[in-house]
Amino acid sequence: MDRYPPIADHGLVGDLQTAALVSSQGVIDWFAAPRFDSPSVFAALLDHDGGGHFLLAPDHPDGTWKQLYYPDTAVVVTRFMSPDGVGEIIDHMPVQPGPAATDRHRLVRVVRTVRGTVRFRLECRPRFDYARASHELDLTHDVATFRAPGATAHLQGTIPLERDGNDVRGAITLQAGETAVAVFTMCAPGGEAPPLPTNESVTEGLWENVDFWQKWVRTSRYHGRWTEMVHRSAITLKLLTYAPSGAPVAAATMGLPEQVGGERNWDYRYTWVRDGSLSVRALLDLGFVEEATRFTHWLGDRLAAREGPDDEPLQIMYRVDGDPHLTEEILEHFEGYRGSYPVRAGNAASDQLQLDIYGEALYALAEGRQVGEQAGYHGWKGLSRTLDWLADSWDRPDEGIWETRGGRKDFTYSRVMCWAAFDRGLRLAAEFSRPADTVRWTRARDAILEQVMEHGWDAKQQALVQHYGGDVLDASLLLAPRVGFVSPRSPGWLNTLDAMERVLVSDSLVYRYDPTASPDGLRGSEGTFSLCTFLYVDALARAGRLPQARYTFEKMQTYANHVGLFAEEIGPSGEQLGNFPQAFTHLSLIMAATTLNEALDAIPR
Repeated sequence: MDRYPPIADHGLVGDLQTAALVSSQGVIDWFAAPRFDSPSVFAALLDHDGGGHFLLAPDHPDGTWKQLYYPDTAVVVTRFMSPDGVGEIIDHMPVQPGPAATDRHRLVRVVRTVRGTVRFRLECRPRFDYARASHELDLTHDVATFRAPGATAHLQGTIPLERDGNDVRGAITLQAGETAVAVFTMCAPGGEAPPLPTNESVTEGLWENVDFWQKWVRTSRYHGRWTEMVHRSAITLKLLTYAPSGAPVAAATMGLPEQVGGERNWDYRYTWVRDGSLSVRALLDLGFVEEATRFTHWLGDRLAAREGPDDEPLQIMYRVDGDPHLTEEILEHFEGYRGSYPVRAGNAASDQLQLDIYGEALYALAEGRQVGEQAGYHGWKGLSRTLDWLADSWDRPDEGIWETRGGRKDFTYSRVMCWAAFDRGLRLAAEFSRPADTVRWTRARDAILEQVMEHGWDAKQQALVQHYGGDVLDASLLLAPRVGFVSPRSPGWLNTLDAMERVLVSDSLVYRYDPTASPDGLRGSEGTFSLCTFLYVDALARAGRLPQARYTFEKMQTYANHVGLFAEEIGPSGEQLGNFPQAFTHLSLIMAATTLNEALDAIPR
């Protein structure tokens, strides 16, 4: 077994409040509870020896492994095939009932032998609070209870357990048709163990979970050419959304590197205004109105709270409950994935100035205006105050969409999205006859467009560039035609697409920019950004370059992992890098698929 499996070698399970990764060899090596952004319980993916894990797998040195999702669900099936028999591990997390946050979360693991005879072994080694808190073990034949400061966990099931220090191990041999279960339950400190699970009760709960996911997927209105990939991305987005607030996290994990051995190891278990806002249109395109509406309400609450740094209306990211405090610390005792140090918990980029978020926020509120209750007078006044503030604040250098730590610049994408903020605000004011300083907003909108075309345009390349006074290309600008800043088939934009193809595109994969040409304050390199590849497909389709768009989209699908999931980046050898799975990648896949499918359908027959 690999000491550190490939990042992509995992499926994701979750209960809409937190999530866990299951490797294709039956190891849960990432799990944080009770929320996505809570300290880890199992984190072997960040420190093999000390992070903690939960293994349940055949005790056999040889054999073939295969992992898949049960169709249209978040139930992971890991299958093992050997000359002695065929065994399966079925993993899922029962979805929490109702919208309230809970402190009880269950990892349900079912093992069964399909053919022959298979001996399964179990190891459960929790390491609470990022492996900083020790725990005590109480063990009976039926229940192992782990008690740590701030948390209690119970392991129950039909597999006999024995003590291994303050951890447990076990084994069971199953004949064809026989089943055993192991259920790990996280509780608040001192929480009582739930009723003992039986094979029958766990099987019933499994089919309830299957039914939940399949019923939800059936409400999708996407019936295009790539239904399986689109629905897998939709399930992934829902898995990464914190149900009590409706806010999606950027990824399920923290600390996974953008370059193995490098320092670009960030914590993505928070809600970025940008990512969540762009997910609104993707969700609406699929018909998931409730999910889109809940995020717009969450976003409206953030605008009303006005808790951004330095009197700004918004912060770039928040915790899933809207808390703006995301203090970053380095977990010095973790060696990092394959030595990728430092491992960071929290995110210091939360206090950066990224002016583009106001464009994405207004884009979301404008796109979602007809799916939920309209904001009342006070809600509109809060939005109006935000645009009044932006009218005085848009013409400033900022850190930009990529959260560079190399100093503020006049990023072109930030100005484009400020333009989008005023454009959408003016549309909303006109459509709903709301009071607004439309003269001021119009003046700001027009000034931004003129400034971008004068200072963000490189005459030599005949293309929009990353920041004023530079010549570096930036894939974030692929969103410009989607928000209406440029016509998708105008000569200037087509020239920009051509320039990006020459410089940023590598065998259909797209780099976000060249860090050697535009230093970002960090050491090391990075791979192509999967988000940017799907934005490229979207832009190609809007430009009418349909054969190229379809080829790029379908080739990109071959880089998905074995269960259809994407991390943040694709490395030089085709490996997935960065936190996993990444919501932004999956929402951009949905955006690209819907745009391209509509464009292909419009071709005269």
